[in-house]
Formats: sequence, structure tokens, C-alpha cells
Amino acid sequence: MASRGKVLKLFKLLHRTRQEVFKNDTRALEAARRKINEEFRNNQGETSEEKIKELLKIASDVEVILRTSVIQAVHTDSGKIQLIPRKDLLQDNTPYIDKPTKKHES
Repeated sequence: MASRGKVLKLFKLLHRTRQEVFKNDTRALEAARRKINEEFRNNQGETSEEKIKELLKIASDVEVILRTSVIQAVHTDSGKIQLIPRKDLLQDNTPYIDKPTKKHES
């Protein structure tokens, strides 16, 4: 069954992403592990191919959101929060242009 392999692959990918995103945060790592396992366990008996595809899409979207949107923060002694960005979150900054450039007609 091809979908079984896809489910297992996505399950492993979510756990690898969880380990990277919540590195050194044992509470978040454990909470994410429990949630991932719970969601997959709750839908373990699903047989509808359409429903399985929908669940796989949701899980894939969750993985993308975790990888691209979650950033770790640590409280410092001075009452401030230090952000710890990962490489895949860092992007080139595109400067804001107040006045759009005019397009030349050919």
C-alpha cells in the first residue's frame, strides 16, 4: 500500500523537524512528540483514501509551518528575550520602496 509508506515517511519527517525546531527545549520537544504521536494514533484506523490524502496534506502543511515559522526564544537574566533563528528562517532582506517604480510601455 503506497499510502502507508507516505504516512510513515511524513511521520518521521515531522519528528525530525520537531527535533530541529525545538532543539535544547525538552518541554517543547516532549509536547510536540506527544501531539504528533497522538494525532497519528487517532487516525490509525482510517481507511478512506480521500480522508488519508486530506490528513497527509494537513500533516505536510504543519511540517512546513514548523520549519518556516517557529523561532526559539530564551529569557535572559536582564529580563530580555533572545531569539535563536535557524538558518532556514534567515532570508535576504528586501528593502521597502516607498514609491513604486513606473513601468515603461514598449
